[in-house]
Amino acid sequence: MSAPPGERAASGPLPDVPEVLALGVPRLTAGFGEAERLERRAHLVVHGSMPSLTEDQVTEAADTIGLRGRGGAGFPFARKMRAVGEAARRRGVRPAVVVNGCEGEPACRKDAVLLRRAPHLVLDGALLAAGALGARTLVVGVTREGAEESVRAALAEQGLADRRGRTLRARVVRLPERLVSGEASALLRGVDGGPPLPPGRRVHASEEGLGGVPTLLSNTETFAQLALAARLGTARYATTGAPAEPGTLLLTVAGAVGRPRVVEAPNGVPLPYVLESCGADPAPPGVLIGGYHGAWLDQATAYGAALSYEGLRAQGGTLGAGAVLPLPAATCPLGETVRAALWLAAESAGQCGPCRLGLPSLAGALADVVGGGGGRDALEAVRLTAQSVRGRGACGHPDGAARFVLSALTAFTDDLAAHVLDDGCGRATAGVLPLPSPAGPDAPSAPTGERLAVDWTLCEGHGLCAGLLPDLVRLGADGFPTLTAGDVPASSRGRALRAVRRCPALALRLERRE
Repeated sequence: MSAPPGERAASGPLPDVPEVLALGVPRLTAGFGEAERLERRAHLVVHGSMPSLTEDQVTEAADTIGLRGRGGAGFPFARKMRAVGEAARRRGVRPAVVVNGCEGEPACRKDAVLLRRAPHLVLDGALLAAGALGARTLVVGVTREGAEESVRAALAEQGLADRRGRTLRARVVRLPERLVSGEASALLRGVDGGPPLPPGRRVHASEEGLGGVPTLLSNTETFAQLALAARLGTARYATTGAPAEPGTLLLTVAGAVGRPRVVEAPNGVPLPYVLESCGADPAPPGVLIGGYHGAWLDQATAYGAALSYEGLRAQGGTLGAGAVLPLPAATCPLGETVRAALWLAAESAGQCGPCRLGLPSLAGALADVVGGGGGRDALEAVRLTAQSVRGRGACGHPDGAARFVLSALTAFTDDLAAHVLDDGCGRATAGVLPLPSPAGPDAPSAPTGERLAVDWTLCEGHGLCAGLLPDLVRLGADGFPTLTAGDVPASSRGRALRAVRRCPALALRLERRE
């Protein structure tokens, strides 16, 4: 099933709905061979009718199969549901249920596939939980037009609507297509009509969520898995997958593969088997697992890795959002990491310093390492900057970005040594990792053809430029700026112009590279 070598360096944005591959008997993807989208009647033919379960029965089933959130954090679903039920009873209010279908990672499409092709399976799990909890409101949050249309049609097919007097009011809400839209508190604010941004304080949805009521918020695949477990029963559900983590999981496999695919596979499946099935080298030089908040695995670790929460944790990895991104030998892995780090910096909500300033600084520090010439000081700057942003943001974005960057330093030690101590690894950056419109002028890492320059006869070392442009300007030991080599990326051009205008000595300028 190997793809021709020339096809393996796939890059650019992924299709909204990639083709689907089932390794073993399909469950979540059952019926996909017969229909592009399972409308209500076809869905019932494939999966059968849903049982009605009590809150205790739902939580017990979720506990028995070890169901975790499939959006990245991996929080146990049963604990979350118990917390919502207890909070609702304590406060004497009816809770809400929210499906998080805001798949903001450009390397992930598994939830989009479910919402576009099997929306009723997702709704069945959400409705089961809503009925068990006595919820008044059900909301599905999405970011893409196709998913919105599919869910809206599915709600109509089930006779659900957002009308007064209904026992359960249900609707779909579309938010901006950004990474931060999928953050739990940002999603809840957006659904409530506010800005889809983290509120700046830690909020537990199980206590105070949508409209201020306790809210069960979980990922698209999580609710689909719950619907399967309810239909099959826990014993039959556990006939596939790992003993401690039964069932299947959905993966988005992209990067150096023949074609990007969404793969359904048993929990605990060996990573090399998944890669080979998708046309990738089963022993690539590195694999990113979990998306851009995930972690890199080196070749030896990837070859022995099993795709499950515990299997990856044992290898220092994380399943995260389910993305699997192998690299080809021909690209610079650290250069690929810089591209994604620049995108992560541009995805900041801009509300807190560790994210707004720290992530551009982290991407810039790593770019300095890849550019060479900085030696061990440049490498230490990466580590110090990553440490400074971790645990200090309004949401988990800085933590995820720091984990991603630091994992590259561990996974690619030979390449790192070549860049720090020599003239580099000798390989260009092919742009294999999927990012939005990487060749377009609006891409976060796209060059503008402009660079910063300093008139040293005027510069007085005020340092304002370093505060505005931590990814492009460093202050030396003498307090004067050192400019990062290379073009100003599109994501930084606005801040570069502000730095030029605000320079007290009028020493900084932005000039066209000849």
